[in-house]
Amino acid sequence: MPSLGELVAPRRMGRDFRWLLASSWTSNVGDGVALAAAPLLIASMTSSPILVAAGAILQFLPWLLFGLHAGAIADRFDRRRLVMFANAARAVVLAGLCVFLVTGSANIWIVLAVAFLYGTAEVFVDTAGSTLLPMLVKPDDLGVGNARLQAGYLVANQFAGPPLGAFLFAAGTAWPFLLEIVCVSLAVVLISRMARTPVPPRATDTHPPVHTDIAEGLRWLWRNPPVRMLVLIILVFNVTWAAPWGVLVLYATEHLHMGAVGFGALTTASAVGGLLATVSFGWLERHVSFATLMRVVLSLEVLMHLSFALTTVGWVALVIMFVFGAYAFVWGTISTTVRQRLVPAELQGRVASVNMVGVFGGMVIGQALGGVIAQIWGLTAPWWFAFAGAALTLVFVWKPISQIVSATQSNEPQSNEPQSKEP
Repeated sequence: MPSLGELVAPRRMGRDFRWLLASSWTSNVGDGVALAAAPLLIASMTSSPILVAAGAILQFLPWLLFGLHAGAIADRFDRRRLVMFANAARAVVLAGLCVFLVTGSANIWIVLAVAFLYGTAEVFVDTAGSTLLPMLVKPDDLGVGNARLQAGYLVANQFAGPPLGAFLFAAGTAWPFLLEIVCVSLAVVLISRMARTPVPPRATDTHPPVHTDIAEGLRWLWRNPPVRMLVLIILVFNVTWAAPWGVLVLYATEHLHMGAVGFGALTTASAVGGLLATVSFGWLERHVSFATLMRVVLSLEVLMHLSFALTTVGWVALVIMFVFGAYAFVWGTISTTVRQRLVPAELQGRVASVNMVGVFGGMVIGQALGGVIAQIWGLTAPWWFAFAGAALTLVFVWKPISQIVSATQSNEPQSNEPQSKEP
């Protein structure tokens, strides 16, 4: 019977994958702690809705400002070292915040500035980090690898981290951020144990201006119909998803009358659903085609919006969120795997950054639309908007999904061979 370590990180995927996995999971613990502690810190310093909202906006703004540049830089330099440097920068920023908190000189403007700097460093960590897996494992193992990385995100970032962050904040405002420094620093140490990953191959040793690299990545994306369609699907479905999600707290407390605890339970239900999907993903990948899974997942997304628009019962909403967490995990794993199989190694950073800019850009657009729609037509209106928009989009992308997946079968990635083997 295989050991737990073999089940989580199979030996065939190499030692470097295990170091990457350990680093990612450790970093996600720290990020999960901050997920609860940062809003609590901001709320303890101001009652202004604008300033509280600014803290949330600063999670997305660095992606829109620096996302494409981060992708171009990730395609120029040693990606492992870039992750290490950016994580070290995050630790330094957090150390500065802790000094302000311990000395009692922190204020809302310092906290917001820290949030922006931390978020900027995180853009480079996530962009460069997303390119490492295809450099370490074979294409056939990308699904398993992404599933394991996603599982760490669910358990550490969404499930365990936030309650721990809230508990530590109650003990003292600096404690959660001190723990986050430890986690981020340990993540640097763990990823440093990997064998040196090669600098992405380039046609020339000279570096053109960054905007030239960005333009090259955008041109490649535009001329590659399967990847272009995948990015567009993610963009549009994030717009429709974010429209009701931006007012979810009001929907849960005022429409469903679930209270603050009930609203928190919705997030927990989603995480539990995601954990269930982590256990079943290997079986799904072996027995169901990616094209079928993608269609099923997007169909469930349409039905989720309709179900939320119709329900008035809290426990039904919890069941819906459980299902959402399960299929959202499957979608995230599959879409990442398909993109990584289709994109050449030298373009992984730039295409991944365009994808992430689309994700966060869609969220900003969707939340703005959702707020306006809810203000005019009520708290269920954003769900009806999301249902109609997602259903219409699904009709248009139903057939291209087969073309996206079939392209992975004919594509022969370069530089995807594992860089290290078990002795």
